[in-house]
Amino acid sequence: MIMVTGANGQLASLTLKELAARDVPALGGTRSPAEGQRRLDFDDPTSLDLTGVSTLVLVSAGYAEDDRVIARHQAVLDAAVRDGVGHVVYTSLTGDGDHLGFALAHRATEQLVKAGGLGWTILRNGLYAELFGALLTWTADGVQSAFGDGALAAVARADLAAAAAVVAGDPTAHTGRTYELVGEPITAADIAESLGVAHRTIGLEEYRAQLLTDETLLPFQPPMLATIATSVRHGFLSTTSPDLARLLDRPLTDPLAVAAKTAAAMRPDAT
Repeated sequence: MIMVTGANGQLASLTLKELAARDVPALGGTRSPAEGQRRLDFDDPTSLDLTGVSTLVLVSAGYAEDDRVIARHQAVLDAAVRDGVGHVVYTSLTGDGDHLGFALAHRATEQLVKAGGLGWTILRNGLYAELFGALLTWTADGVQSAFGDGALAAVARADLAAAAAVVAGDPTAHTGRTYELVGEPITAADIAESLGVAHRTIGLEEYRAQLLTDETLLPFQPPMLATIATSVRHGFLSTTSPDLARLLDRPLTDPLAVAAKTAAAMRPDAT
């Protein structure tokens, strides 16, 4: 049986839908399970029951400081070894992302996965096209960002979910492999042009100041978002790879269309 962690999250839920569409039986694990799901709370080791699971799709348990994320991943990997899981598929971060503020937890988890003695596959996911669009800020005359002219090899979340389903459905064929799952490079100006508006670049200092005054962000998030901005701006997240298209055996979803759709939905006058 396949289990996908974080079943109520966007990537995991799409992965489960992809598996269902392929008639591959799979179970969702989450801290707030619905009918047909298994309770799986990474912060509660007593809930980590992986009996009967042959392949575990470990969707990164982010949204916390590194020590907490790594401890969560270690706990579930320990449970996987204890309960006889045969293969772990980990959704990691693109190799270009080593400059990002949340890269360390991913690289540490990759080491834990490889050292666990189980079969493994690492999916190094690029940054979502949805995220790129969401990080543009609407102004009176268009959009602004701190991305400058830099390009991001953005990728549609649905394509990453499809890749996870492909690997989980036949893990033996992907044992010991690390895949770079990124899309085609697009810029903030490309998104603005697609929306028919202007794009204005702001400095990183101004952007960080805005982040630090945003009361909706958790303490670790402003530096995380600032590293995304500077990495895109200075060309560190634009490397392409054929891995995703090969896994899917089809053309990739257009990241520009996805990013523009997300940005359009966030426009203040959007209905």
